[in-house]
Amino acid sequence: MTDSSLSAPCPSPLLVRRLLSLFYDFWPSLALWMLVAVPFVLLDVAVNGGDTHHNIAPYSLLGWLLWLCCWVASGLYATFSWRLGGQTLGMRPWRLQLRAAGGQVPTRAMLWKRYAMGTLSLLCGGLGFWWALFDRDRLTWHDRFSGTRLVRIPKED
Repeated sequence: MTDSSLSAPCPSPLLVRRLLSLFYDFWPSLALWMLVAVPFVLLDVAVNGGDTHHNIAPYSLLGWLLWLCCWVASGLYATFSWRLGGQTLGMRPWRLQLRAAGGQVPTRAMLWKRYAMGTLSLLCGGLGFWWALFDRDRLTWHDRFSGTRLVRIPKED
């Protein structure tokens, strides 16, 4: 590698790459949610006298706790992945990497801020993601809020 290739900034990824990466990361998250749900389902079965045909009530305390635990499990998956290598499983095929705005490794606080704002963005119909179409630096809400950014890694020869 030459010195110019090391100092050249990596381009921000297009929105399509971000969304495809998010779609890929949905599948490991779904597997985590299934694992997290097992104790909740077993508890619900035990509370309802062994009735295996009973579902957890949608707005019950147990239902809200299940959603909270699933959100935390996905957050742990994302933040640990970002902290260890800058990439989740879904980011690897699209050659995306997460970095702090200055290029260093993001802190845990930055990563959790990113995850929380990304969640809020998705709850708003993905508005924070669509923001990247109009942002001059192609940054999303969670990029700006957390002081992090996704970069596209160049292909290795």
